Amino acid sequence: MELAYVCEWEKRPKSTHCPSIPLVCSWSCRNLVAFTTDLKNDDDDKDVSHMIHIIDTEHPWDVYSINSGHTEVISCLEWDQSGSRLLSADGDGQIKCWSMSDHLVNSWESVLSSSLDGDPIVALSWLHNGVKLALHVEMSGSTNFGEKFSRVKFSPSLTLFGGKPMEGWLAVTVSGLVTVSLLKPGGALLTASESLCRLRGRVALADIAFTGGGNIVVAATDGSSSSPIQFYKVVVSVVSEKCRIDTELLPSLFLRCTTDPLRREKYPAVTHLKFLTRENSEQVLLCASNQSGSIVECWSLRKEGLPVNNIFQHRSPVVGEKQPTILKWRILTTTNDLERVSAVALPKLPISISNTDLKVASDTKFCPGLGLALAFHDGSIQILHRLSLHTMGVFYGSSSSSGQRPGDESAIKRQRTGGPALHFKALQFSWTSLALAGVDNHGKLHMLRVSPSMGQVLEMNTTLRHLLFLLEYCMVTGYDWWDVLLHVQPTMVHNLVEKLHEEYMRQNQALQQLSQKLSTLKSLLRPHVLNTPDKSPGDRLTEICSKNTDTDIDKVMINLKTEEFVLDGPPLQSLQQLIQWVGDFVLYLLANLPNQGSMVRPGFGFMRDGASLGMLREMLVMIRIWGLLKPGCLPTFTATFDNQDSMQLLFRLLTKLWLCSRDDSPPQDPDESLIDECCLLPSQLLVPSMDWLPVNDGVIVKLQGKQPLRLQFGKASSLPGGSATTPLEVFTRSPGSQKMDNLRCVHMGVCPTEESKACTRCGCVTMLRSPNKTNAMKQWEQRWIKNCLCGGLWRRIPPTLT
Repeated sequence: MELAYVCEWEKRPKSTHCPSIPLVCSWSCRNLVAFTTDLKNDDDDKDVSHMIHIIDTEHPWDVYSINSGHTEVISCLEWDQSGSRLLSADGDGQIKCWSMSDHLVNSWESVLSSSLDGDPIVALSWLHNGVKLALHVEMSGSTNFGEKFSRVKFSPSLTLFGGKPMEGWLAVTVSGLVTVSLLKPGGALLTASESLCRLRGRVALADIAFTGGGNIVVAATDGSSSSPIQFYKVVVSVVSEKCRIDTELLPSLFLRCTTDPLRREKYPAVTHLKFLTRENSEQVLLCASNQSGSIVECWSLRKEGLPVNNIFQHRSPVVGEKQPTILKWRILTTTNDLERVSAVALPKLPISISNTDLKVASDTKFCPGLGLALAFHDGSIQILHRLSLHTMGVFYGSSSSSGQRPGDESAIKRQRTGGPALHFKALQFSWTSLALAGVDNHGKLHMLRVSPSMGQVLEMNTTLRHLLFLLEYCMVTGYDWWDVLLHVQPTMVHNLVEKLHEEYMRQNQALQQLSQKLSTLKSLLRPHVLNTPDKSPGDRLTEICSKNTDTDIDKVMINLKTEEFVLDGPPLQSLQQLIQWVGDFVLYLLANLPNQGSMVRPGFGFMRDGASLGMLREMLVMIRIWGLLKPGCLPTFTATFDNQDSMQLLFRLLTKLWLCSRDDSPPQDPDESLIDECCLLPSQLLVPSMDWLPVNDGVIVKLQGKQPLRLQFGKASSLPGGSATTPLEVFTRSPGSQKMDNLRCVHMGVCPTEESKACTRCGCVTMLRSPNKTNAMKQWEQRWIKNCLCGGLWRRIPPTLT
């Protein structure tokens, strides 16, 4: 486990203090981290701004700070399953729902809120949507994604007509109330509150979990280790357009340490109460503490047989009668005396904990999802096995030589004066459990890498298999992959990409088409006559092009019913810039075929990818058909001969290259005649200088070393030693060059005036507002409104930085 980077607040004006002790942080499946601070004004101590800060882990210095409007300290932050909405709750009972504005990670607004005035919130959760995956380590070698990641039968907390899950949230207050807010389809909020039990009492800590039957389970404690840990079943329903809450008391438990004569009075307070996973209400983690130490216990709810009195033992059993059973909490394991625990983080990766999966994980040293993290007041962090609680890894914190910045006088002064030691107040795992985010008691944000093998030395193939398994999980779920890339070294990239491509090509055709972006233009095709054909025009295009190996584009086109590939209305001209990009890319690809040995050339992977070459070939045929209807939509090429049929030439060369790498025949190297013809291309057609995406300016390329990276909010980090090296020629940018809208393939000018957005991962830039009016272009743009083509999120960039 390594400290990846530390972010510090930039110096503030004299009228404000630096951030005080933060309380909570939360990590979304899109690798957005939200955390809180309180800012006080020097002139008026009562004037406190309760701030929510949201960062994208790839650009942590680009923080978006929100003056939340909460009147008391924020106690809870919770992301929804999509990672696009955030709940915040405070000590006055106020709950606010924050949503992305225009799907931008640095633009948020409060859209909904609910309130229980004066009743502080101690636990908060979104209702479950019924989607649950199980990750099977035993099946990691399977070629089928469906066997590796199975859908578990799980009911939503509340369903609408037709079984659609109803959205909303649930909160528990300090006075023992449970409040539910439901989002109605029209946008209205339906709210109700109910007592957890008849005898309401103080709730110091609580947590929320869900059952497969659609029920909600709440665990609560008054904070005293001598009091029972209570569990309640909560059922939410809608009756006569009103929200109804029914609660039921479940079996409770007493901490083991309170029944031990040697520890009865040693740990008087319960400081942490967590279900091990939000979908498992039958396992709970408890931490009891005193001023200097803690102890952690793990409990499990089990069904046990109820003993029968001797009077009934000798009677004749009734046919089909079973022994009565009862649910009872049993302790799984407990730790020895520990340092005082300051924060707890639980894994989000839904790894299966069957005996077979656990054995395979142990044999292959696959640890993600099996460890929970405990942060201590001495600054250290321990990763413990979620079931046995034995230590899997240790991080010694900023008290070690690697964690303290040389010359940090403030830290030295704090140590001399006996000030508070640096420790984490909040801690969160990423969604693949390969990283930890923590906020310490001095207002700094820390990021830690968590090794997939917990630091155990593995063979390269085993390491690649673990990373490949998690990348496939991100592909299936749609979750962001940034935390997986933290562990990919430069020497691994080529092999990892090859293996990912091999696994992807083994999946069924439907899954491949779902993940492909090249097929998006083809999806614009619609039948000219409304009927129910066996195959769509796009399917027939693929079938005919795969069977017909002719190098003449017109002969291939003759076999198609061109009327089926007609676009209704006048949208073809609006697609011209996208069509132009396809033509330019094919030309660029073929012109670089003689340099195919150079892996630094963009598009290198396409030259041996038969499926992608076949799709480019299909698109040229489709564009040729569209050109018959409207010649103005065809791509334009600068040729040295007036009678040069550029489309015919490109199709002929592309077909020859495609024949060398078809899936139904053994791969072969391009022959000399094809390479010679491609060498002549620059003398026949002007090869465009493709405007590739900007160089990645995020932190992922800076974290390859072992040294901690220190950053400041509001101050972008530059590559260390970057000025001493010359960038690759293909990625060089001229300051006075035309800026390109990479999504629409249109020029924006040298100094764009349009407000734009950029991808947080690949750097793709596009205009924030669409200049197009036609339905075809709107359909194209709508596909990328939430995410970039690469799957990354959008962030707003001012015109001067475009």
